[in-house]
Amino acid sequence: MAVQWAGRSPELLLTVDRSSGEQLRVQLERQLRDAIRTGRLHTGERLPSSRELARSLGLSRGLVQDCYAQLQAEGYLVTRAGSATRVAPCGPAAPAVPPPAPVPERPRLIADFRHGVPDLASFPRADWLWAVREAARRMPTADLDYGDPLGSRELRTVVAAYLRRIRAAAADPDHTLVCSGYAQGLALTLQALAGAGVRTVAHEDPGSPATATAAIRAAGLTPVPVPVDAHGVDVAALAATGARAVIVTPAHQWPTGVLLAPERRHALLAWARHRDAYVIEDDYDAEFRYDREPVGALQGLAADRVVSIGTVSKSLAPALRIGWLLSPPALTARLAELKRIADRGTPTLDQLALALLIESGRHDRHLRRMRPLYAARCRALRAALAEHAPKVRLTGLAAGFHAVAHLPAGADEETVVAQARARRVGLYGMSANRASRATEPPRLVLGFGNVPERAIAEGIAVVGDLLG
Repeated sequence: MAVQWAGRSPELLLTVDRSSGEQLRVQLERQLRDAIRTGRLHTGERLPSSRELARSLGLSRGLVQDCYAQLQAEGYLVTRAGSATRVAPCGPAAPAVPPPAPVPERPRLIADFRHGVPDLASFPRADWLWAVREAARRMPTADLDYGDPLGSRELRTVVAAYLRRIRAAAADPDHTLVCSGYAQGLALTLQALAGAGVRTVAHEDPGSPATATAAIRAAGLTPVPVPVDAHGVDVAALAATGARAVIVTPAHQWPTGVLLAPERRHALLAWARHRDAYVIEDDYDAEFRYDREPVGALQGLAADRVVSIGTVSKSLAPALRIGWLLSPPALTARLAELKRIADRGTPTLDQLALALLIESGRHDRHLRRMRPLYAARCRALRAALAEHAPKVRLTGLAAGFHAVAHLPAGADEETVVAQARARRVGLYGMSANRASRATEPPRLVLGFGNVPERAIAEGIAVVGDLLG
């Protein structure tokens, strides 16, 4: 499908060589034919007006009009009165590029319990538009240049102050780096640790093995899984791995939902100090806690040993691609250099807009709206399972917007997921979050962040008999 350019279309790259001895009109006709035949110009795409093209090439308008008329006669172009000249929809003007194979349409799901996605319909568009406009109005001209690879000083100052207040973090703007989401923050951290002599990095099991192991290996390091129990990551098992870094989710373990117990917190930090090791804290959804006051960030207890990574992917939307990491002072300079090499810095206008959104209180206002919404969806999930699958036990509901459904003994995760999909309900097994596919109790990870209450009820009603 051709792009329908609004206003004056972008310039079309054509050249004429006045020293070649070939007639200018012949050169122009040949280049336009080639552009159409090869698919450089698509069917229906608008050509420049004869006046525009004549001016850009230094030719007479009559020559260009004669060229267009010739190509129209050959079937390459079509012209209607009062409309622009366009590439003809058929005949020799058709692109030589074969059409893409049709993609079969997937049936629309009644409910998709995909985890890790917030309520996208609730993104505060008006507040974000206000923040972008205000940031563009206020920003000095100098801020349009390449900035500090650590990120906008304004956003780093706001984020550091914010995290000190709400997460009890030991946050310092000088050791805060703005990144493009968690994935980049993790990649930069692992590269910095590799430069500091780390060779093996542990990660929670269950956890995010696909993400963690890919990132660890991309940094040239060796991944090793460490088990998680009802109290969080097993520190004794971690110590036995010989790793000098570990990726953890202490506030709301992904995906089990358990909270890292206080004694484990202290043991983990003692391990880091004893091993000259680092803890990478994924602080992914700490804004949403329902059973008690939010727990503080692990980084606040050992700023020299913990790299804490946070983003707005859960609080606002993944599409913003803005995150931050709180760096131990020993790693800051290396992280800044790695960020500079990676992309020269996260877009400054977006950073300034986020700083305004947080500082103005609009970000917190959005969070206050979302907490009861997610809590209501959590209750809807409980109620639907109690009615349609009373044997299923739910855990991990203390925070965030996903839960773990424990299926009856003997149930098969893959079968349940496949049969639910056939009934147009998206379910997701816990096994995808395990480093090894060893036999484990059958469980599902049910995300309800982007599923309205009515869809939750309807979806569980449809698959209730599959769940037990």
